[in-house]
Amino acid sequence: MSDVVLQQYLAVGAILFVIGLIGFMTRRNLIVLFLSTEVMFQGVAINFVAFSRYYAGLDGQVFVIFLLVIAAAEASLALGLIVLLFRRRLTLDVDAWRELKG
Repeated sequence: MSDVVLQQYLAVGAILFVIGLIGFMTRRNLIVLFLSTEVMFQGVAINFVAFSRYYAGLDGQVFVIFLLVIAAAEASLALGLIVLLFRRRLTLDVDAWRELKG
């Protein structure tokens, strides 16, 4: 893998991460927040695989497998929380979580 190809992969990973970060910071809907988190995870995963391929090692690819397992667990937990919130408040707005305290 050449330096130019590595830079292209890193650029795609950085673009995905920035899109996810913008979506996470600007939206109020819980589903969009969790989808933005997943997009950020995928951007990081692309960077890990690109560096792993560039340096001819498997460390980054193994770490991506663990990252994907954590992302799947986070998605299942988030889906359960979203269903719970929607059943109680009939909305997916983030501010409704503050009312569930205490």
